[in-house]
Amino acid sequence: MTDAQAGGRDRCLDLLRALALVRVVAYHAFGWAWLTLVFPSMGVMFALAGSLMARSLRRPAVGVILRRFRRLLLPLWLYGVVVLGILFSRGWHPDRDAPFWWWLRVACWVVPVGSPLFPEHFGGAGGLLETTWAEQAAGPLWYLRAYLWFVLLSPMLLRMFRRAPRAVLCAPLALTALLGTGLVEIPGETGEAVTDFAVHGSCWILGFCHADGLLRRLPRYLVPSVAPVLMGLALWWASGHRGEDGWDLNDIPPAQGLWSFGFCALLLHFSPSWRELPGPLRRFDKPVTLAGNRAMTIYLWHEAALLATVPLLDQLWDVPGASPAYAHLLESSSSVLMFLLTWPLLALIVPAVGWVEDVAAGRRPRLWPNGRGGGHPRPGWHRVPGPQGRGTERVSGPARG
Repeated sequence: MTDAQAGGRDRCLDLLRALALVRVVAYHAFGWAWLTLVFPSMGVMFALAGSLMARSLRRPAVGVILRRFRRLLLPLWLYGVVVLGILFSRGWHPDRDAPFWWWLRVACWVVPVGSPLFPEHFGGAGGLLETTWAEQAAGPLWYLRAYLWFVLLSPMLLRMFRRAPRAVLCAPLALTALLGTGLVEIPGETGEAVTDFAVHGSCWILGFCHADGLLRRLPRYLVPSVAPVLMGLALWWASGHRGEDGWDLNDIPPAQGLWSFGFCALLLHFSPSWRELPGPLRRFDKPVTLAGNRAMTIYLWHEAALLATVPLLDQLWDVPGASPAYAHLLESSSSVLMFLLTWPLLALIVPAVGWVEDVAAGRRPRLWPNGRGGGHPRPGWHRVPGPQGRGTERVSGPARG
C-alpha cells in the first residue's frame, strides 16, 4: 500500500477524476469521437471507483453498501424531482394501456436499477429547449445504474476475485465479446444494461487489483506488454465495425471494453501516488478538490447546463446590427461557446444543489468545498462523476462519456 493510500486521499487519483469530468463535458459539447480514444473517461471512473470500493470493503459490507447507496441516491432524488417536476407540470402523464409498468419505469428515477422512463420528444418546436431535452436529461442515469449494480455485487465479486483473479478479471471482457459480436443477444433495454455492465466490469475489477496491490506485484514488464496488445485488438475491431459516428467507441462495445481496460491498466500501472499535487499542478489543487467533492453534482447536472446554453446563445443572434459575418462566426464557434458557458452555469448549480452530497455523506452542508479552510475530503469518501452537442443544436441519444 502506498503512503497516499495508507494516509488518506491519493491526489493523483483525484486529479484523474477531475480530468475525466472535464472530458465528459467536452465530449457532450463537441461530440468528438476521438475523445473516446484519447481518454476513456467512464472506464477510468469505474476503475477508480472499483479501487475505492475494494478499500471500503475492509469494513462490514452491509454498512459500506448502504452508505454508497445513500451517497448515490440523495443527489439523484433531487435531480429527479426537478426533471420529473417539469415533465409532470407540462402534462406528461401515465400510459393508459399499461399504467403499472409506466410507474415502474418512472421509479427508476428513484432507484436506478433499470432504465428510467422519459418522453423521447416533449414540447413543441420553437420552444426554449429542443423536444429531445428529456432524453438528454435522462442520459447520465445509465452510469448510475451500472454503478449501483457494481456496488451491490462488489462483496461477491471481491471474494471471487481474490480466489480466482485472472478468471474474474477477464470474465466481463468475455461477456462483452459474446454480446458485442452477436453470439448472444439480449433484446431491448435489458441488453443495453447488461452490455454496460460487461463493458466496464473489467475496469471495475481492475480497481480491485489496484487496491489489493496486485498490479505492483506483477512483473514490471507485464502490463506495458499486454495492455498495448489489447488496445491494438480494440482498434482492429473498431476499424471494421464503425458506427454512424465513426471511431466513437461508445457505439462499439467490444472495442470500448478492450481499449478502456488496456488504457486503465497502463494508467494505474504508471500513475504515481501523491499526498499533494506536485509543482506546477499545485495551482489546480482547489479545482481538483472541488471536483472531488461535487463530482456527482457536476456529472448529473452538466447536461442540464449544456441544454441551458442553447437558449442563452440564441440571444446573440438578436443583437442589433449583427452582420452576416458576425452570425457566421457565432455559428462556427457555437460548440466552443457552449463548452465555455457550461462552466459558469455549473458554478451556479454547484452551490445551489451540491450541498446534498454533504447531507448524503453525513457532513455539514457546504456551498463551495474547494478545500479552502476545510482541507480535503476525508479518507475513504468517493463520489461518482463520471458517460452530444454540435453547435446550438443538441443531438438526441443517451449521454455517454
